[in-house]
Amino acid sequence: MEAVFSRKKATAAEVRGTMPEPPSYSAVRATLQVLVGKGLLSHRREGRRYLYAPTISQRRAGVSAAKHLLSIYFENSIEAALTAMLQADRKKLTDANYRRLMTLIRETERGGRL
Repeated sequence: MEAVFSRKKATAAEVRGTMPEPPSYSAVRATLQVLVGKGLLSHRREGRRYLYAPTISQRRAGVSAAKHLLSIYFENSIEAALTAMLQADRKKLTDANYRRLMTLIRETERGGRL
């Protein structure tokens, strides 16, 4: 998805070209087709190839991926996910990041929207 978002439109070959250790071309095409099936990408034929484009915003895709990650790896526990992220690399959490996270937590406690 990141490769398609960064280009706005991309072919399977272009997506594959952005990967440091790319899988086979067929695997990339299959993955893109799954994303089309889920409604995350659209595609149109352009000559002998398909051009893929996102159908949702990058933020919305990120929220969807986070929900999936939460359910698969953290049994839907936000606390467990945040704990894992904070333990992964505490040095990356700046004072400004910390203050923003605390503000978001307080807003959520009050029933506010993020």
